Amino acid sequence: MTQMGKILVAMGVVLVGVGLTLWALGRSGFRGLPGDIRIEGEHTRFYFPIVTCLALSAALTALLWLWRWFRGP
Repeated sequence: MTQMGKILVAMGVVLVGVGLTLWALGRSGFRGLPGDIRIEGEHTRFYFPIVTCLALSAALTALLWLWRWFRGP
């Protein structure tokens, strides 16, 4: 039970960190990277952040790779 509690607390801290980062980016005027698909019609809006997703995936992959490399086998 103790291990599960630690995992839940860690997940909560990560979630708060992600939320604060997104909030700060929105407040600073970040609206996505060049290459994100944005279509705005008269009554509809469509936004697909493809380049943002690719950049986030690459950054997370690099962080996880580094964490595993430092941690060892």
